Amino acid sequence: MTITAAMVKELRESTGAGMMDAKKALTEVNGDMEAAVDWLRTKGLAKAAKKADRVAAEGLVGVAVAGGKGVAVEVNSETDFVGKNADFQNLVRGITTTALGVANVDALRTADLAGKSVEASLTDAIATIGENMTLRRMAAVEGDSVAAYIHTAAAEGLGRIGVLVALKGADNGIGKQIAMHIAATSPVSLSEADMDPTVVERELAVQTAKALEENAASAKPKPEQVIQNNIIPGRMKKFFEESTLLNQKFVINPDVTVAQAAKDAGVEVVGFVRMAVGEGIEKEKEDFAAEVAKALQG
Repeated sequence: MTITAAMVKELRESTGAGMMDAKKALTEVNGDMEAAVDWLRTKGLAKAAKKADRVAAEGLVGVAVAGGKGVAVEVNSETDFVGKNADFQNLVRGITTTALGVANVDALRTADLAGKSVEASLTDAIATIGENMTLRRMAAVEGDSVAAYIHTAAAEGLGRIGVLVALKGADNGIGKQIAMHIAATSPVSLSEADMDPTVVERELAVQTAKALEENAASAKPKPEQVIQNNIIPGRMKKFFEESTLLNQKFVINPDVTVAQAAKDAGVEVVGFVRMAVGEGIEKEKEDFAAEVAKALQG
């Protein structure tokens, strides 16, 4: 497979690796971008790349809470200017409130919003505002109490990142603090038990390859049983501590974990949602000069 400059650029931007290292990684794995990231990590040349690093889509995330239920909804637009439009903001707010009464995004599309379906309301807004928009997803959590937080807010309940935290027990303010923590740290899952097995397998493969390669290059290699029974489990333990919400060090008080901070406050975290605008979506990028030239060409 031909390795293009665009592929090398994308890998560099997502991993921070050097140009030659990025090119070599892509060559080694025949152009597979995800495998190239793992190759670089194995060589110690890159940190774990996150899908959010490739965000390009625009729009807003809305959050709403009623009783023991909280919902987060993402509505995408073509440009960030639309996110500042009052009509678009009102639409997203209405869709988010409507989401409190449905089970999933498919039901939300057909749900009633001021006498029309949500989908029809979006179609009308596209004609009025003049830009394509899509209802991409929704997520919900339930608990004895639910806290919500918007990071980089555009308006009340609307912004670039929306977080919901479901608690067992009455929230005394710890919920919002944990939601802010989640916005900052972007945990992969609530606990090790909740983590996607494919994510765990991929991380184990990377850490195993990395540990064995480092040991082989060491002036005093350790016995393989030490690598398998101590080094690799230790690295996986660190991965879970950094990636699972309950095991992360609480940003407000790093002396305790999030689980301990919740326990000290008399509650238990039973679920969370962190939704960022456009995460996982890739959109073609053009430099400004190319964009202007394209416009002049008609």
